Amino acid sequence: MSSLLGIDLGGTKIAATRFDASSWKALASERMGTQAGKPFEDVTKNILVVIDKLKTPDTIGIGIGVPGLIKRPEGTILVLPNIPGAEGYPLEEKLRETTGLPVNVDNDSSCFTLAEALRGAGKGHNVVVGVTMGTGVGGGIVINGKLFQGNHGFSAEIGHMLLRPGKPPSETKDKRGDIEQFLSGTALGKRCPKATKPEEYLEGPVCADLHRNVIEEVAQMCASLTHCIDPSIIVFGGSAGRALRPHLKDIEKELTKWVYPGTPLPRLSIGTLENAGTLGAAMVAME
Repeated sequence: MSSLLGIDLGGTKIAATRFDASSWKALASERMGTQAGKPFEDVTKNILVVIDKLKTPDTIGIGIGVPGLIKRPEGTILVLPNIPGAEGYPLEEKLRETTGLPVNVDNDSSCFTLAEALRGAGKGHNVVVGVTMGTGVGGGIVINGKLFQGNHGFSAEIGHMLLRPGKPPSETKDKRGDIEQFLSGTALGKRCPKATKPEEYLEGPVCADLHRNVIEEVAQMCASLTHCIDPSIIVFGGSAGRALRPHLKDIEKELTKWVYPGTPLPRLSIGTLENAGTLGAAMVAME
């Protein structure tokens, strides 16, 4: 038996799992704090601690999902918005040299999408788009079982697609008005500070004035994705994304208002895998 390690690097925690390389069965897991405020060398040391705890003699590769932009094929970090000090860090090279194993680094939302496309909500669909709505808004595209990376490896930065150009919903120096400024958990928290959980952005009395806006904005985002990519399914993840579950039919109804008449609509779904981040990272190790 061979195994692969999948690591999901977040702003607050590092989650890692060892998987059977043939069945994708989870064999063991570890978690620890990221310590994002410290130099990125310290973050890397924490990743190595987790790797040392999980790897076994049959481990053949390591995949890591990180929340930001990666320069390919080198695996060098360009920027991690929620982990300062990572710019230009050769993460893939450092880990490969230290562990002696093949290492692949990719965007964490791409990892989520790959796992859901192959083993979760998107299984059986040829064109899968993943949208993660958490601290930020990320995305991934899987076509016929393979990640689509784009010309520079920066495809599916869905959060930075424009939604209301020049008109963000909250006061900010950045006036782009992109999707992340409207629909990330961080942005929604600014729009309704009294909310104590993501579900309140869409139901209940606390954020009542916001509910309709969120449904409309998610539908408009899906309309742009539909016309650009023609996905067979759009899979939502992240805390704010999972809160959409009871409202998917309303979003589908709203979507029909914003696409060109007669356009085939994608199915909308919530991710079904509890370990999509680490599983997708392990799958990336096979790329």
